[in-house]
Amino acid sequence: MKAPAFARISSGVPGFDEMIQGGFPFPSVILVAGGAGSGKTTFAQQFLFEGANKGEQGLFFTTLSEPTQWMLRFSGQFDFVNPEHFGTKIIYHDLGPFLRDHDSGELLEHFDEQIAKVMPQRIVIDPITVVGTLFQADYRAFLYDLTTRLKNWQSTTILTGEIPPTQLYPSEVSYAVDGVILLILTEEDEARRKYIEVLKMRGTNHITGKQSIDISKKEGVVVLKARF
Repeated sequence: MKAPAFARISSGVPGFDEMIQGGFPFPSVILVAGGAGSGKTTFAQQFLFEGANKGEQGLFFTTLSEPTQWMLRFSGQFDFVNPEHFGTKIIYHDLGPFLRDHDSGELLEHFDEQIAKVMPQRIVIDPITVVGTLFQADYRAFLYDLTTRLKNWQSTTILTGEIPPTQLYPSEVSYAVDGVILLILTEEDEARRKYIEVLKMRGTNHITGKQSIDISKKEGVVVLKARF
């Protein structure tokens, strides 16, 4: 007997759904990893606004990267951003103050409490790697418990991961998630070029190898190969 196909939801990134059989598995937890300026937060915002435009609820957790008001100010430059969704279909929650004074178990309970208030179909935690520097020895167990809880809430979650130039992706996170997406910013022929690559996507016959992307004011992250 053939297993039923996964339910899928659109990424909101032009050209990317064609790389992953029509969208992200639902529910699932996906890591989007890359260096500074590679487009991680933009990708995550597109994911949330895609859902909001379809009437789905979104929840954005920010850790210690930047104050929420500044992130919202800069994200407003993109045409895909609808300000009417701020605080309604997309709820933003700053974890920074909570992270400084609580342990990993308390953080898991805090995630559950905030998710229960919103009941989102789409969640973003940006970036998850900050948590690793705080919890250290407890980090891998925390990630396992977190990803299990997130899927039990019947949502698809994007975790963003910041990486240094010498690292391909955050290995601790990659073991716990259902999918790993790399956003690559590199210098070739004296020019900066951007790529996207799907390293892992459970239950999905995904396209492999690096695909060229652009980040435009109109559309955000766009997979260029889809235009040809």
